[in-house]
Amino acid sequence: MNSPTDVLREEHRVILRALAVLESAADRLPADGRVPDGWWERAVAWLREFADASHHAKEERALFPALVKAGVPAEGGPVAVMLAEHVAGRELIRAMADGPDARRTAAARQYVSLLRQHIDKENDVLFPMADAVLEEQAQQAIRREFESVEVEQGGPAAPAAEAAVDGLARELRGAA
Repeated sequence: MNSPTDVLREEHRVILRALAVLESAADRLPADGRVPDGWWERAVAWLREFADASHHAKEERALFPALVKAGVPAEGGPVAVMLAEHVAGRELIRAMADGPDARRTAAARQYVSLLRQHIDKENDVLFPMADAVLEEQAQQAIRREFESVEVEQGGPAAPAAEAAVDGLARELRGAA
C-alpha cells in the first residue's frame, strides 16, 4: 500500500506537468496573445479543484495536523511555511482569474515559481520527515482522511486531473 507521502508525491508529478503547461501559456501572452478562448478559466478551475481543493486539502486536513501531533512545530517550522505558501498560491490563483493579460501572466509566472519551490521543499524535506516520524497508525488515519477528501471531490482526483492537464496542453498546442 502506498504511503500518504507517496500519494502526495504522485499528485505533485501531475501538478508539475500542469505548471509546465501554465508556464507555456504565460510565455505566449506577451508574444502573440494566442491562448484559446476560455483556456485561462479552465486552467484556473483546474488549479482550484485539484491543486488546492484536493491536494492541499489532503495536506492541510490530514498530513500537517498529524505532523504537529507527532511533535513537528506548528509555528515557525516547515508546517507553517507550507501553510503560508498555500495561502500565497491561492492569492496568485485569484490574480490569474481576474485581471488583464499582463497581470495574469505575472501571476502565472509567480505561481509556477512558488509551486515548484514548494513541491521541492515538500518532496525533499517535509515528506521524508513525515515518513520518519509518523507511525503506521497515524499513516492509516491520514489515508482515511485522504479518502474523505476524495469522496467530497467526487472520487480519486489524480487520474481525472492528469487527463485535464493533457487536454489543456492539447488546446494550447492547437492554438499555436
